[in-house]
This record gives sequence, structure tokens and C-alpha cells, in this order.
Amino acid sequence: MTTKVTIKNGVYRKTPVKDVTFTLLKDFTTGAKGNFVTVASDGYFGEDIDKVRITVDSIEDIEITGRTEVQAIPKIEESDEQVMERIKDRFSKLDTMTKGTISGDIRAMIVVGPPGVGKSYGVEYQLERAGMFEKLKKGGGTQRIKYEVVKGAMTAIGLYCTLFRFSDPNNVLVFDDCDSILMDDLSLNILKAALDSGKKRRIFWNSDSAMLRREGVPDQFDFKGSVIFITNINFDHVKSKRLQDHLAALQSRCHYLDLTLETMRDKFLRIKQIFSEGQLFNDYEFSPEVGDQILDFMDQNKHRLREMSLRMALKIADLTKISETDWKGLAETTCMRN
Repeated sequence: MTTKVTIKNGVYRKTPVKDVTFTLLKDFTTGAKGNFVTVASDGYFGEDIDKVRITVDSIEDIEITGRTEVQAIPKIEESDEQVMERIKDRFSKLDTMTKGTISGDIRAMIVVGPPGVGKSYGVEYQLERAGMFEKLKKGGGTQRIKYEVVKGAMTAIGLYCTLFRFSDPNNVLVFDDCDSILMDDLSLNILKAALDSGKKRRIFWNSDSAMLRREGVPDQFDFKGSVIFITNINFDHVKSKRLQDHLAALQSRCHYLDLTLETMRDKFLRIKQIFSEGQLFNDYEFSPEVGDQILDFMDQNKHRLREMSLRMALKIADLTKISETDWKGLAETTCMRN
């Protein structure tokens, strides 16, 4: 008997799929981009397409019939409260580890999670708080901690120079959304040297450089600072063997904190968590009821929104300023896939 699967609520290439039955080719799977099942197109998506992966939020969004073989029992799904508690615990650990980096007890940490869930905010808040505390403690004098948050693309020589400028023991360097470093062998080797677990971390630039001479940067130095590397790339889901080896070397050198926000549901509950703590719409002068309506709207349309993130929640909140009566229509036009 052919195994069939009914997709109760899913999406294929931005197209919603609801209550449609297909021939199942591969069972429910969790991958780098979320949960999915592989099915035979059966002409539903066009005669030239044989099989497709349909993304779903959870195993509850599918119903399988006609199995003849013994199947593994699926993992028991967490309740919303359990998911929110798990996420809260991970972000609490992020705060603790960041404080450890500031104190110098933790010399290197990698933080992994999807975009727009508050990874950077938590780290920067702890750094700013520590800097302000030091300044107040010394009566407005020079603060002991020195830190910088570096965002965006960076070349290998740019990485080398930045590490030199923040190489002192009381320095903290945060790389946020600098994933280009992970794609370049030279940059990766420099980063590995900075994150090394040995007592002495000496970094070399082994070629002549007019830029280094011009900037007064030596061709070698000891890095004594701390590094926090924030990325959207989950190292456990990388398929490239070459990159896997590099990332494994990074993981062995420092602490690795996965915020465990892999599904659409996880991301939405993270947003709901921050809202329930009263931190999401602080700058908006609308009632809590409007906030509830925004979150309900995001939950009902989670498979159509261009992304599920804190930024998306704030975008929709901005639309309530434009029109209290038609913000949903505006959101459908500007925040959703066609």
C-alpha cells in the first residue's frame, strides 16, 4: 500500500499548501531551514516537477496514512510553555556567558541563532551595562573595559588589524553578522589563532603589506582580548566537508552556544516571550490589546510573512501608526509573500 501524507498546513516555494494529499517519498525531517516532508508532486506543482520538499512548522501539520513498515515514534512535542522556558533559559545563559567574557574568564564564545531574535541585543546590553558600571565606579574616569561591535563583511587583513586594536586583556571584540569570515580560509585561520585555547595566542601576518605599515600594525602580536562571534549559521547543519572541518576547529577552541530557535514556532514564541515581559513595544503608545492583535496576526499568517522576527513585529507595529483601521491590509501588502 502506498504511503500518503496530507499536508494540513505547509508551504512550497512561498506557495501555501493546505489540506492536500500527496504520495510520501521521505518522512518528516528537520533540516537547516526547518521541518519538511518530501513528496511526489503528482502534477500538483506542474507536470515537469517530480518531487518537492514541503516545509511545515511541526509534525502536527501532517497526517500520514497507509504505512506498512514499523516507524520510529516521533519525538514528543514540547508545549508552548516548555518551548518558552527553554528559550528563556538559553538567553539567560547567553547573559551569563557574556558577563564571563567581559570579566575575562571566558575568552571566546560563538553564539548561533536565526536573525531577528535578539542575539545581538543581549550581548550589547551586557557590554554597555558593564562599561557604564565601570565608569560610574571610577567617578567618570577611564573605564577598564573596551569593546567594539563589528558588523558586516570583513577582509582577512581587516580582521587582523581589528584584532590588533583590541588585543589588550580588558578588550572584548564582538563580530556580529560577519559570516564572510567563515567563508575565507585566510580569515578563518586568523580567527582560529585568536580563539586558540593555549595560554599564548600569537597572530601572524606572513606577507608584506603596505596597509599594515601605513596603519602602524606589526606583522605579529599577542592577542589577549576576548571574542564573541554571533552568527546565523548553525555549525551542526553545514554540509560542506571543507567548511565543517574549519568550523569544528573553531568549536574546539571556544564555547559554543546554540539558542535552539530552529522552527517557525520557536521564533514566534520568542517574540511572544519578549512581548509578555513588556519589552517588545516599549516605544509605541498603543494599548496592550493592540499588541495582542499584532501577535495574533503574526501567528495566523506565519507561513506567509517574509520572516518571523522581532524586526517584523516592529514593522507591523509601525503600520499601526499609519493606519489604526487598515494596518493589517498594509502588512499583507508589504510584509507578506505574494
